Amino acid sequence: MRGACMKHEVRRIDFSKSPAFFMGLGDEWNIERYPTLWAIGETDLFKGELVALFCSRKCPGRVVRKSHDFADELRIRGTPVIGGFQTPVEKMVFDVLLKGSQPIVLCPARGIQRMRIPSEWSASLDEGGLLIISPFGPRQRRASVASADVRNRFVAASAARLFFLHASAGSRTLSLAEVLLTEGRDIETFDMQDNEPLMRLGAKGVR
Repeated sequence: MRGACMKHEVRRIDFSKSPAFFMGLGDEWNIERYPTLWAIGETDLFKGELVALFCSRKCPGRVVRKSHDFADELRIRGTPVIGGFQTPVEKMVFDVLLKGSQPIVLCPARGIQRMRIPSEWSASLDEGGLLIISPFGPRQRRASVASADVRNRFVAASAARLFFLHASAGSRTLSLAEVLLTEGRDIETFDMQDNEPLMRLGAKGVR
């Protein structure tokens, strides 16, 4: 990765030693199975009222443009955001947010113990505006479908508000939304024809 460095310290956070840190997680998160978190950056960002963002890998152009504008709104308002930022649209949103000063919590679907930090992230890390956090140990060296599912559950459990930019029909993102709605979580999405599958499940459409 061009312009990467490894100077930022990885902090290990154990539930047995720091139970208060885990209080922000919802009851749906399995602390017994994942009693440890690893973090790079300002861990106080995890305590905020975070908005979680999700988006399918395949996304219509109309939703891409709407997502860019929405990211700009979050940046201008200083809204704390959490996400995996793994799909193309999520990455675009992350790049927009990184230009602002609002808190960002990034959750990779792998261990971060040997993660190379892109140079363009360093300023936000140094200034306390970015937290990288993961429930995976060093053995999870690469992201997988299974680890992405766990990561997405972690992101949802960490957030006060869930916003699905788009979930295409038959996608794992749509399945996640269905599970979360069944569990009683509220979900928001753009009120657009492209997001009808989400709204049919019970997601609230917003303009």
